[in-house]
Amino acid sequence: MTQPYNGMPAANLTGVAWRKSLYSNSQGNCVELAELPDGGVAVRNSRFPDGPALIYTRAEIAALVLGVKDGEFDNLVA
Repeated sequence: MTQPYNGMPAANLTGVAWRKSLYSNSQGNCVELAELPDGGVAVRNSRFPDGPALIYTRAEIAALVLGVKDGEFDNLVA
C-alpha cells in the first residue's frame, strides 16, 4: 500500500477492513471507516467504494465521535 493521502482512491487502500454503522440503510447511504497501518483512519462513501478516501488522525476522529455523542451535529439530520 502506498502512503495514504487525502483524496486517494479508496481502492488503493489494500489490506484494510472497511466498517460501516449498523444504522446504514439498504440503499448504502453511509460512510465507511478503516483503520490504517500507521494508526490513521480512512473514510469513504459506501455508495462509491472505489472513490476518494479522506484520511484523518485518530485525534480528529475522536473529536468527531465525541461531538456526535454530545449532539453537536443533531441539526444536520433533523
